[in-house]
Amino acid sequence: MTLEQLRIFVAVAEREHVTRAAEALNLTQSTISAAIAALEARHDVRLFDRVGRNIRLTEAGRVFLAEARAVLARAEAAGEVLADLAGLRRGSVRIAASQTVGNYWLPARLKAFREAHPHLGVSLAIGNSEQVAAWTREGEADLGMVEGPVADPDLSPVEVGHDRMVLVLPRDHPVARRGILNADALTALTFVAREAGSGTGLMLERLAKSFGLVPADLRISMELPSNEALRSAVEAGAGAAVLSSLVAEGAVRSGQLSALELSLPPRPFFVLRHRARHLSPAARAFLQALEVPADAT
Repeated sequence: MTLEQLRIFVAVAEREHVTRAAEALNLTQSTISAAIAALEARHDVRLFDRVGRNIRLTEAGRVFLAEARAVLARAEAAGEVLADLAGLRRGSVRIAASQTVGNYWLPARLKAFREAHPHLGVSLAIGNSEQVAAWTREGEADLGMVEGPVADPDLSPVEVGHDRMVLVLPRDHPVARRGILNADALTALTFVAREAGSGTGLMLERLAKSFGLVPADLRISMELPSNEALRSAVEAGAGAAVLSSLVAEGAVRSGQLSALELSLPPRPFFVLRHRARHLSPAARAFLQALEVPADAT
């Protein structure tokens, strides 16, 4: 049974006339007759009585008419859903973001996206860079956003922004007062750091290497699970930390922390998508809001 057969049956039933149904559907009379005959033969039931040149619904035909109309209505509703999705009147996008991107860089852009597309839903999950890559790879997120590159053959990255890293210290720390950072100063400091797999944790390793050191040369007293925990630990005098300027700027501006500029290059932000998965219209609209070219991913 096809939707076309149902449409033909309903058209004939409503008009009780093959010729008028054929004219309404722009089909030949033979096509109309063949469709009705196929329905009746397949299910071994008579849908119309033929009386002379007239046709009338049988009892089975009257019962079937209600069901056929309901199926066609559901099919039309399904078509409207697809049209709504394509026209961005319905749909949602699932985003996963690492902490700096998700907590500091992304919120203003999410707000602008929702204002531009008020009918679309947005969900955001926060994790470290490794978690975001895994969620995007496994299909738990439509798009991932991370700090720094991700080496995963299943994921396609496109750079969408950047931040800069600073060394944050308690406001009266001697290194902050001198404003000079070298290898000796680094090895003399006590650090609080992010966990393995985080983009911020990787930047502390890069800072050590930029001074000819290895991570083992640094004294790390604690590993903490969030940028906010690092910032609070430094404010409490637990040590120094390498943080995004986006995370530190409020505390630095208020005088709670001191920050030293680092010679590290700006850290890029990337949006990730799975190379083999189809992107929904809502996800594509979000990429457009980030000014990602349609062919970039």
